[in-house]
Amino acid sequence: MQKSLFSEPADAESEPVKAAPPDAALVELAAGLPNNLYFGSSSWNYPGWAGLVWAQEYSKRMLAGEGLAAYAAYPLFRTVSVDRGFYRPLSVTQYARYAAQVPETFRFVVKAPSQVTDALVRDSSGRGKQINADFLDPELAVRDFVEPALAGLGHKLGALVFQISPLPQAWLSRIPELISRLHSMLAALPDFQGRAPDVAVAVEVRDPQWLGPDFIAALRDTKATYCMALHAKMPRIVDQLPILRALWPGPLVCRWNLNPLHGAFGYEKARREYAPYNRLVDPDVETRAALARVIAGTVGAGQNAYVTLSNKAEGSAPLSVRALASAVVDLTSE
Repeated sequence: MQKSLFSEPADAESEPVKAAPPDAALVELAAGLPNNLYFGSSSWNYPGWAGLVWAQEYSKRMLAGEGLAAYAAYPLFRTVSVDRGFYRPLSVTQYARYAAQVPETFRFVVKAPSQVTDALVRDSSGRGKQINADFLDPELAVRDFVEPALAGLGHKLGALVFQISPLPQAWLSRIPELISRLHSMLAALPDFQGRAPDVAVAVEVRDPQWLGPDFIAALRDTKATYCMALHAKMPRIVDQLPILRALWPGPLVCRWNLNPLHGAFGYEKARREYAPYNRLVDPDVETRAALARVIAGTVGAGQNAYVTLSNKAEGSAPLSVRALASAVVDLTSE
């Protein structure tokens, strides 16, 4: 029987998620990238990527549960930012299931739970209800985040990201005290070399008041790095580069989350204007060129680079990664 034009996207009862056949130019572009460069996106449950990453349109439910292997088959995707652990800690079993679906050369970027990285306990709308007594707690960070990620992902763990949520306004004056607390947490993390030799521990912030000499010293002393956040709440990329220079040599961890055109609270606006994420709506050529130079310099010096892009960066993560990869190849082949 002929399929209706109004039928639902493929779901779990039908065939498994299949990757879109890559075009020859995409395969050639991927082959030209350095082996220590890991591009990817934030999650993979986007039906609008049909024809780009997926062979056809699938439901969000099916992609969330079964789409990772097809995502990893996209030639430019060698990492993914697993953001769901920010809302609830993931188990060893959940991490291991992810690891089993990707190639040996794939590396995961994983976010620490908000119970560790948010100064407030929030309700379902995101509004702070009370002070979080577990904020930057070393024991909790190891028990509920680092150890499960290590045990489940093993050598496929690429970066552990502690994304510190925006602080309450009254707390901004307490940042020196919080940096001391951050230092204690980072110093308590286990040694990774025998289990995940490629791992980078990175700290991402959403308040530029963190970005001073004491913050840099805390990262350097604990062998952590700065996660460069390309986000409307943070300075432009050129203004964040001095922090990376102060921590050099070291890996690059970068998450391009949101186009500055949409302002500090523009996720909902970007979601409305960019969906279904199958085209570049707001190309940010300036940011892309600057990031390509940082990536080329990092991988050219033998350091790993983990770079993930959200659909909210320019409109479509796969197309943003393709454009960024092309810029990096141009620089590294000169």
